[in-house]
Amino acid sequence: MAKAIMLQGTGSDVGKTVLVAGLCRAAKKRGLKVRPFKPQNMSNNAAVADIPGDGNHGGGEIGRAQWLQAIACGVAPSVHMNPVLLKPQTDVGAQVIVQGKVFGEARARDYQALKGRLMDAVLDSWGKVGEDADLVIVEGAGSPAEINLRSRDIANMGFATRANVPVVLVGDIDRGGVIASVAGTHLILPEEDRRMIVGYLINKFRGDVSLFDDGLKAIEKFTGWRSFGVVPWLTAAARLPSEDSVVLERLVSGGKRALKVAVPMLGRIANFDDLDPLKAEPQVEVVFVPPGKPLPADAGLVVIPGSKSTIGDLLKFRENGWDRDIAVHRKRGGHVVGICGGFQMLGRMVRDPEGIEGSVTEAEGLGLLDIETVMEPEKTVRNVSARSVPFDVPLEGYEIHLGRTTGPDTMRPSAIINGVEDGAVSTDGKVLGTYMHGLFGADGFRGRFLESLGVKGGGIDYRADVERALDDVAAELETHLDCDAIFGLAR
Repeated sequence: MAKAIMLQGTGSDVGKTVLVAGLCRAAKKRGLKVRPFKPQNMSNNAAVADIPGDGNHGGGEIGRAQWLQAIACGVAPSVHMNPVLLKPQTDVGAQVIVQGKVFGEARARDYQALKGRLMDAVLDSWGKVGEDADLVIVEGAGSPAEINLRSRDIANMGFATRANVPVVLVGDIDRGGVIASVAGTHLILPEEDRRMIVGYLINKFRGDVSLFDDGLKAIEKFTGWRSFGVVPWLTAAARLPSEDSVVLERLVSGGKRALKVAVPMLGRIANFDDLDPLKAEPQVEVVFVPPGKPLPADAGLVVIPGSKSTIGDLLKFRENGWDRDIAVHRKRGGHVVGICGGFQMLGRMVRDPEGIEGSVTEAEGLGLLDIETVMEPEKTVRNVSARSVPFDVPLEGYEIHLGRTTGPDTMRPSAIINGVEDGAVSTDGKVLGTYMHGLFGADGFRGRFLESLGVKGGGIDYRADVERALDDVAAELETHLDCDAIFGLAR
């Protein structure tokens, strides 16, 4: 079994995902065979990963954080890198994905009782991930200080103690109170859990790091833990895909650009990193529009992203008045792209006769495409190769969706996926829908598409820029952390 080290945070959004990705890349550069692992993740930003031994040529779902971390390791993502994925569908319930496949649905309280059964799957995947590796870097979820959940925990200390993996605690200084959060975690952890922590690091520091020297001394006084270093604000992280929807309010390109792209922030928004390649374009400004705010009148393009709850988000879309905004946008000659759930919303009607998404079984669509969608129980999960029909350029991406879409506008497909027509295009060519995520990640398509909107684009190699960003993050961590010590404490 490979040696392992785990990063846990004093809270959510402390930067664990990027730190694990950076450490994975740093270990890879040292010649180590390294793999990522996250026992439990909660996100509607999912990726398609291989299911080892599954011969149906399909795939399974994992969090996109582990997909990114696999790229940092230079290996293909596997469902075993994230054995339990929770995809929130309502405020109190989520779809449960186990080793890539839908396990069922659970309300928050029911899920706590289910965790004991899921630990077996976690430990099974844990064994598989480490089979051919030198080092596994594990990412926790939330905080180990949530001691009210400790008895059934599978994501933090519950996993670390069972698998005997030492822990580095991550504190976020940007949000304030970092000394109290680290010292407080030490104070309330039971002794068994406290012994697993081999040290800590401070993340997201802005300014002169030496100004926090007294802070490090204070933390050592309260905890006795060693410091592995203070990580500055990593500007390169902005060039990496973001996983968690808590960052959406920060995902806005600054400055006036040639094209403004408006993206409504759906309540159950999914796979919003589809927009990252557009954000990276120097002439494109991407604006995520929160509920209660109108879609900007000067937007040349509106992109409706994926959704984990198409009908629910469609109803909220109307409550926000975005249906009126997008109708005006179309009258002005504006362009619209709908991806996955966003594609379904563009049609005349979305039906869910079996109540897969909830108690509301149908909703009128936005009527921008002459199509209808019927939800069906079987989920499509696969990586795909495709070709854009309007621009005749290759595409690569993935599908994760429920539902079958039909109607006259599907006679003008937006893409050919694995030899089969996909999506729909309006008669004037200005409304495009597709089930394929990753559409804008194809440099050739993105360039041609932006040119059709009168914008010079496509000058960047997006995937290469992600690789460079991972290299830059790893270099920063090598400079500011004692990576030798962190890797040396793995066991």
